[in-house]
Amino acid sequence: MSYIKFKIPDDLKNGIKSFLDKVASTRDSKLRKGMNEVTKSIERSLAKLVIMAEDVTPPEILFHIPLLCEEKSIPFCYVSTKKELGNSARINVASSAIAIENVGTGNDRELEDIIKKVAAIK
Repeated sequence: MSYIKFKIPDDLKNGIKSFLDKVASTRDSKLRKGMNEVTKSIERSLAKLVIMAEDVTPPEILFHIPLLCEEKSIPFCYVSTKKELGNSARINVASSAIAIENVGTGNDRELEDIIKKVAAIK
């Protein structure tokens, strides 16, 4: 049993990472980093997209996230490693999960594109 519900192709993972980097560099964006903040963001229905790392151990840490996202109709996706996720969010530590609450000005279309691509894979 795993929290990874579907496989994301590498080119889409790279697109997700570059989008996250772009959002992190936008001045009026808002990211929630780490398990507790991501869980709160989902429960309050503030998250627009949740990104999780695939190499989290033990996997039980992230087990509830996809279930919460499905319950609240929040799209979610995966990247390969915690380190990549942390680097893409421009924090200097590895992160197991990140929620995007506000993409900032000019990033709305890219968010919609990624959500459509992830929905097509699901």
